Amino acid sequence: MSIWGKVIGGVAGFALGGPIGALMGAAFGHAVDRSKIGMRRGRAQGPELVESKQTAFTIAVIVLNAKMAKADGHVTRDEVDTFKRIYDIPTGEIDDVGQLWNEARADASGFEPYARQVGEMFAHDPAVLESLLGGLFTVALADGVLHPAEVDFLHKVANEFGFDKARFERIQASYAGGDAGEAYEILGLEPGASDAAIKKAYRDLIKENHPDRLIAKGMPQEFIDIANDKMATINNAYDQIEKERAAS
Repeated sequence: MSIWGKVIGGVAGFALGGPIGALMGAAFGHAVDRSKIGMRRGRAQGPELVESKQTAFTIAVIVLNAKMAKADGHVTRDEVDTFKRIYDIPTGEIDDVGQLWNEARADASGFEPYARQVGEMFAHDPAVLESLLGGLFTVALADGVLHPAEVDFLHKVANEFGFDKARFERIQASYAGGDAGEAYEILGLEPGASDAAIKKAYRDLIKENHPDRLIAKGMPQEFIDIANDKMATINNAYDQIEKERAAS
């Protein structure tokens, strides 16, 4: 069963009446609680703990993407289609996921508890949180415009994740950058960095963001496209800097 099927089943498990939004919140809270219990019992990355983290992560993905898309006042078809594509939603589950999305996008408020709790859950694995924020940037840019209200929303999510300004700007450069200066920013460096510092930063980022590592830490397999895109961005930034330095 895909992670989407597990989430849909988890939400349905709370279907004793009431709005879907409340049921989604209950399923999210249950997954978070199960994860905390697993950590307290020392089950560092056992199957049950990983599944709980994946479920909470995926519900947060739905809620945060839906509310981010609504941040500028309206949701575009490009944003919805991009969400479906980058998160690999099976055709048979699109309608059910869409129902959860529609409930979450009712307004742009109420996202903080989801961002805060998933931030706490992955506090020791910031690369997983970076992939989530990167997905938000990708959906925000789907219509070709990064609206100021969307940037403000993304800043607030990053704050809930515990990210500082430098990390946020590095992530933003990874998804909305382009020139050589931004290539350095993607690696978290200044243009005057030494060759050794550049190589070290590159290797560290490749290690931290490797898809296999992120999945082992709780990122669902279905979200691997985002991880692969991030790896490609890091590689491209490094190649761009290397070519620039070789030509100078």
